[in-house]
Amino acid sequence: MSKESFQVNDGIRAREVRVIDEDGSQLGIMNLRDARRVAEEKNLDLVNVAPNSKPPVCRVMDYGKFKYEQSKKEKEAKKNQRIIELKEVRMTPNIEDHDFQVKLKNVIKFLAEGDKVKVTVRFRGREITHPTIGQQLLTKMAQAAGDNVIVERMPRLEGRHMIMILAPKQASS
Repeated sequence: MSKESFQVNDGIRAREVRVIDEDGSQLGIMNLRDARRVAEEKNLDLVNVAPNSKPPVCRVMDYGKFKYEQSKKEKEAKKNQRIIELKEVRMTPNIEDHDFQVKLKNVIKFLAEGDKVKVTVRFRGREITHPTIGQQLLTKMAQAAGDNVIVERMPRLEGRHMIMILAPKQASS
Protein backbone atom coordinates (compact mmCIF):
# COMPACT_ATOMS: atom_id res chain seq x y z
CA MET A 1 0.00 0.00 0.00
CA SER A 2 2.93 2.37 0.43
CA LYS A 3 4.43 3.09 -3.01
CA GLU A 4 1.38 2.45 -5.20
CA SER A 5 -1.10 5.12 -6.22
CA PHE A 6 -4.73 4.52 -5.38
CA GLN A 7 -7.83 5.11 -7.46
CA VAL A 8 -9.92 7.75 -5.70
CA ASN A 9 -13.57 8.82 -6.19
CA ASP A 10 -14.02 9.48 -9.95
CA GLY A 11 -10.87 7.50 -10.82
CA ILE A 12 -12.53 4.18 -9.88
CA ARG A 13 -13.74 2.34 -12.99
CA ALA A 14 -15.55 -0.73 -11.57
CA ARG A 15 -19.34 -1.15 -11.72
CA GLU A 16 -19.73 -2.84 -8.35
CA VAL A 17 -17.43 -2.51 -5.34
CA ARG A 18 -17.21 -3.98 -1.83
CA VAL A 19 -17.39 -1.02 0.54
CA ILE A 20 -15.69 -0.76 3.92
CA ASP A 21 -16.72 2.06 6.25
CA GLU A 22 -14.19 4.41 7.94
CA ASP A 23 -14.45 2.42 11.20
CA GLY A 24 -13.64 -0.87 9.40
CA SER A 25 -17.13 -2.36 9.20
CA GLN A 26 -18.27 -3.78 5.87
CA LEU A 27 -21.21 -2.12 4.16
CA GLY A 28 -21.40 -4.88 1.52
CA ILE A 29 -21.25 -4.96 -2.27
CA MET A 30 -22.73 -1.81 -3.81
CA ASN A 31 -23.13 -0.07 -7.10
CA LEU A 32 -20.26 2.44 -7.60
CA ARG A 33 -22.69 5.38 -7.69
CA ASP A 34 -24.22 4.40 -4.32
CA ALA A 35 -20.76 3.90 -2.79
CA ARG A 36 -19.68 7.40 -3.92
CA ARG A 37 -22.86 8.85 -2.46
CA VAL A 38 -22.16 7.17 0.92
CA ALA A 39 -18.66 8.68 0.92
CA GLU A 40 -19.92 12.14 -0.08
CA GLU A 41 -22.55 12.11 2.71
CA LYS A 42 -19.75 11.65 5.23
CA ASN A 43 -17.51 14.27 3.51
CA LEU A 44 -14.87 11.58 2.86
CA ASP A 45 -13.27 9.93 -0.17
CA LEU A 46 -13.90 6.52 -1.72
CA VAL A 47 -10.49 4.85 -2.18
CA ASN A 48 -9.92 1.62 -4.10
CA VAL A 49 -7.55 -0.31 -1.77
CA ALA A 50 -7.70 -3.72 -3.52
CA PRO A 51 -8.30 -3.19 -7.25
CA ASN A 52 -7.40 -6.78 -8.27
CA SER A 53 -10.00 -8.57 -6.12
CA LYS A 54 -13.44 -9.50 -7.41
CA PRO A 55 -15.26 -7.18 -6.78
CA PRO A 56 -12.70 -4.45 -6.02
CA VAL A 57 -12.55 -3.37 -2.37
CA CYS A 58 -13.09 0.34 -1.69
CA ARG A 59 -12.72 2.08 1.63
CA VAL A 60 -14.42 5.26 2.83
CA MET A 61 -11.66 7.44 4.29
CA ASP A 62 -10.01 10.85 4.32
CA TYR A 63 -7.53 10.30 1.48
CA GLY A 64 -5.35 13.32 2.30
CA LYS A 65 -4.93 12.19 5.90
CA PHE A 66 -4.23 8.63 4.71
CA LYS A 67 -1.47 9.80 2.31
CA TYR A 68 0.07 11.95 5.06
CA GLU A 69 0.16 9.04 7.53
CA GLN A 70 1.66 6.74 4.86
CA SER A 71 4.45 9.24 4.14
CA LYS A 72 5.15 9.57 7.88
CA LYS A 73 5.42 5.77 8.21
CA GLU A 74 7.79 5.60 5.22
CA LYS A 75 10.01 8.36 6.64
CA GLU A 76 10.13 6.62 10.04
CA ALA A 77 11.06 3.30 8.41
CA LYS A 78 13.75 5.01 6.36
CA LYS A 79 15.15 6.73 9.46
CA ASN A 80 15.57 3.39 11.26
CA GLN A 81 17.44 1.74 8.35
CA ARG A 82 21.19 1.23 8.52
CA ILE A 83 23.12 0.78 5.31
CA ILE A 84 25.99 -1.66 5.69
CA GLU A 85 29.07 -0.45 3.85
CA LEU A 86 31.96 -2.53 2.58
CA LYS A 87 35.23 -1.12 3.92
CA GLU A 88 38.58 -2.27 2.53
CA VAL A 89 41.92 -2.89 4.24
CA ARG A 90 44.92 -3.55 1.97
CA MET A 91 48.28 -5.07 2.79
CA THR A 92 51.20 -6.87 1.18
CA PRO A 93 52.46 -10.37 2.01
CA ASN A 94 55.66 -9.04 3.62
CA ILE A 95 53.86 -6.73 6.08
CA GLU A 96 55.63 -5.98 9.36
CA ASP A 97 54.04 -6.99 12.67
CA HIS A 98 53.30 -3.45 13.85
CA ASP A 99 51.70 -2.54 10.50
CA PHE A 100 49.61 -5.72 10.74
CA GLN A 101 48.42 -4.65 14.21
CA VAL A 102 47.39 -1.22 12.84
CA LYS A 103 45.41 -2.88 10.02
CA LEU A 104 43.85 -5.29 12.54
CA LYS A 105 42.77 -2.35 14.72
CA ASN A 106 41.06 -0.78 11.69
CA VAL A 107 39.32 -4.06 10.82
CA ILE A 108 38.01 -4.40 14.39
CA LYS A 109 36.82 -0.77 14.37
CA PHE A 110 34.95 -1.22 11.06
CA LEU A 111 33.33 -4.44 12.26
CA ALA A 112 32.28 -2.77 15.53
CA GLU A 113 30.53 -0.05 13.50
CA GLY A 114 28.53 -2.80 11.75
CA ASP A 115 30.28 -2.62 8.38
CA LYS A 116 31.65 -5.51 6.36
CA VAL A 117 35.40 -5.53 5.70
CA LYS A 118 37.19 -6.63 2.54
CA VAL A 119 40.74 -7.61 3.48
CA THR A 120 43.03 -7.62 0.44
CA VAL A 121 46.60 -8.87 0.08
CA ARG A 122 48.25 -7.37 -3.00
CA PHE A 123 51.07 -9.38 -4.58
CA ARG A 124 53.79 -7.48 -6.48
CA GLY A 125 56.41 -8.98 -8.75
CA ARG A 126 57.55 -12.44 -7.71
CA GLU A 127 55.44 -12.42 -4.54
CA ILE A 128 52.65 -14.07 -6.56
CA THR A 129 54.64 -17.34 -6.61
CA HIS A 130 53.90 -17.75 -2.88
CA PRO A 131 50.12 -17.43 -2.49
CA THR A 132 50.21 -19.50 0.72
CA ILE A 133 51.87 -16.57 2.52
CA GLY A 134 48.90 -14.35 1.65
CA GLN A 135 46.43 -17.04 2.67
CA GLN A 136 48.17 -17.47 6.05
CA LEU A 137 48.13 -13.69 6.52
CA LEU A 138 44.38 -13.49 5.85
CA THR A 139 43.66 -16.46 8.12
CA LYS A 140 45.73 -14.81 10.86
CA MET A 141 43.68 -11.60 10.38
CA ALA A 142 40.37 -13.48 10.71
CA GLN A 143 41.52 -15.28 13.87
CA ALA A 144 42.95 -12.11 15.41
CA ALA A 145 39.72 -10.18 14.74
CA GLY A 146 37.95 -12.30 17.38
CA ASP A 147 34.93 -14.52 17.88
CA ASN A 148 32.30 -11.97 16.86
CA VAL A 149 33.43 -12.15 13.22
CA ILE A 150 32.13 -14.32 10.39
CA VAL A 151 34.31 -15.07 7.38
CA GLU A 152 31.76 -14.35 4.67
CA ARG A 153 34.13 -15.25 1.84
CA MET A 154 37.19 -17.41 2.37
CA PRO A 155 40.56 -16.15 1.02
CA ARG A 156 40.58 -16.49 -2.77
CA LEU A 157 43.10 -15.39 -5.35
CA GLU A 158 41.76 -13.02 -8.02
CA GLY A 159 44.51 -11.93 -10.37
CA ARG A 160 47.27 -10.36 -8.26
CA HIS A 161 44.98 -9.87 -5.24
CA MET A 162 43.91 -12.35 -2.58
CA ILE A 163 40.58 -11.27 -1.09
CA MET A 164 38.65 -12.26 2.04
CA ILE A 165 35.43 -10.67 3.30
CA LEU A 166 34.64 -10.41 7.01
CA ALA A 167 31.26 -9.51 8.50
CA PRO A 168 30.14 -8.78 12.07
CA LYS A 169 28.29 -11.71 13.63
CA GLN A 170 25.19 -9.81 14.83
CA ALA A 171 24.47 -8.21 11.41
CA SER A 172 24.72 -11.54 9.63
CA SER A 173 22.37 -13.59 11.82
